[in-house]
Amino acid sequence: MGHREDLLEGAKKCLVEKGFVRTTARDIVKASGANLASIGYHYGSKDALLTQAFTELMEEWGEVFKTGVDGEGGSLERFRQVWDGVLSQHAAGAGPVWAASMEVALSGDRLPELRTLLAGSQGEGRRGLIAMFTGRPEEGITEREVRTLGAFYQALLNGLVIQWLFDPESAATAEELTDGMRQAAEAMTPTTPS
Repeated sequence: MGHREDLLEGAKKCLVEKGFVRTTARDIVKASGANLASIGYHYGSKDALLTQAFTELMEEWGEVFKTGVDGEGGSLERFRQVWDGVLSQHAAGAGPVWAASMEVALSGDRLPELRTLLAGSQGEGRRGLIAMFTGRPEEGITEREVRTLGAFYQALLNGLVIQWLFDPESAATAEELTDGMRQAAEAMTPTTPS
């Protein structure tokens, strides 16, 4: 691996261990074995490097819980399988990555560059969520779907993450979330009298 890749791996490690706010450029250098100047040379800034590291961590996380999702696209079974995968990743140690994302979301104006960089990747994340839940290829997903269905799935994911970070014992399970979705869908679909 070269300095660029070493820095990226070091930044991922720091994100998991320390989060965004507490990670310094020197922490990344120590974790990567690279030199301080190489951060600017390869990434432009520490925040840009951390954003790239965070984006890759989220992609890696998403790839892991895509496996084993084989229910029909858009079905309640697939919905439950995706949430089972999400929650299994929390149990497998993804909690610090979730906490890092909440840290940025709640930082207000303290991390404006980082927020801007992460906000720019939201569309890609929403597109990936649609693909997971529907079984459709990302290339066929429209911008309108990204702004509607993708935003809906992202709101569910962020809400579940907050529940787990706040109190894992009372957070919804995949089964409970799926039953809640079923109930919401039934409430929105009027039944016709026989």
